[in-house]
Amino acid sequence: MNVLWTSDEIAAATGGTASARFEAGGVTFDSREVGPGDLFVAMPGTVHDGHKFVEQAFAAGAAGAIVTQPASGPHVLVADTARALEALARASRDRSTATVIGVTGSVGKTSTKEAVYAAFDRCHPGKVHRSVKSYNNHTGVPLSLARMPRDAEVAVLEMGMNNAGEIAALTRLVRPHIAIITAIAPAHIENLGSEEAIADAKAEVFEGLEEEGVAIIPNGTPHRDRLVKAARRHAERIITFGSGDADIHAMHAVRSEEGGSLISAVLLERELTFTIAHRGEHWVSNALAVLAAVEAVGADVPLAGLALADMGGLPGRGARHMLTVDGGPVLLIDESYNANPASMAATLRSLGAEENVARRIAVLGPMRELGEHSDALHAGLAPAVIESNVDRVVLIGDEMRPLAEHLVGKVSVDVADGVEQATHALRSMLRPGDAVLVKASNSVGLAKLVERVAGEFACST
Repeated sequence: MNVLWTSDEIAAATGGTASARFEAGGVTFDSREVGPGDLFVAMPGTVHDGHKFVEQAFAAGAAGAIVTQPASGPHVLVADTARALEALARASRDRSTATVIGVTGSVGKTSTKEAVYAAFDRCHPGKVHRSVKSYNNHTGVPLSLARMPRDAEVAVLEMGMNNAGEIAALTRLVRPHIAIITAIAPAHIENLGSEEAIADAKAEVFEGLEEEGVAIIPNGTPHRDRLVKAARRHAERIITFGSGDADIHAMHAVRSEEGGSLISAVLLERELTFTIAHRGEHWVSNALAVLAAVEAVGADVPLAGLALADMGGLPGRGARHMLTVDGGPVLLIDESYNANPASMAATLRSLGAEENVARRIAVLGPMRELGEHSDALHAGLAPAVIESNVDRVVLIGDEMRPLAEHLVGKVSVDVADGVEQATHALRSMLRPGDAVLVKASNSVGLAKLVERVAGEFACST
């Protein structure tokens, strides 16, 4: 086991007291994830207090725990476990010599984070650390930092927010050398009120930049100048990517023979033709942001391009399932993890670009956290649905009714009360040659529909 933390280091970082000496090779605050040699942090919770699971963690092989009350096994006693985890994160960041890359944005945070990881891992095999899943909040970011290996050469950390000020706190903990904003869209507009306020909240990521830090900014957003102005206060260098006069832009992007995209791009110091495994304009944009980061640190750009070609779809973020229905093929595209107006439009365009399909079907659930803008923004998806040549659409829940009203007479519409009804509707309508897009905010639970339909109609091998 590679030692990540010793009890003495944990005590010094947190100001706690160690009951005994121990060494930990990993960190978690979820007792279900504990493995042999891990450090278990007994976090307070809104539903369950982590202290109730300390014994379970030790039974699973935990080497030690961070607690606020004495435990039966080796532990470090602290006043506040949440603050202790943050202190451990700071200590990890302080001792690290890694190049740290922070990723945020309204759309594509996790996908871009994974793509940045894949690119750098090809350049520095086994020496790149990243936040797992979507650990991008006030507990996930400290955990990801605390898990960073001592010898990591690159770390890629995702930062998210629901309200102003949240990314500012996270970025000062992460202290990135490179900060990427993927896109600005009306996600969380219920809390922030306007896209301008969302852009300002995302731009907080620049506040934590290290000296000589690099800001990577989307060129295609109407808020580009606002982001650039914010970045100038903290960044030594600003790189724009995407459309128009961006520093890094695609000259050509067409569908590749393998089904992804073939891109010829102008970078800072070269031109590069490469492929990506994913389809859609949003993935072209993601890829350009990744290569901006790679080139900014002087890593191997062509090698990073190869990594993007090999990167498969992520569950809930573009994973493609080939199914068999009545002896014929059906494509199921899983975009069930998240949704906002920009990502909805982008993935609908990708569905419209699918070739050699009999019908295009979209199963769409509501976009959450839109507040008073909800009806207008849902209705505003109608042009994207129509322009994508969707033959049939299944809309879930009352929030989608404004869209249903704008599609009447233009697209065949099925309205479902919930995921169960939508699953039944999709099962009954599938035919060979269909291409199906499934997309909604994660809280809708459309991942269950994908799991059930993919399981029932999985291709036999």
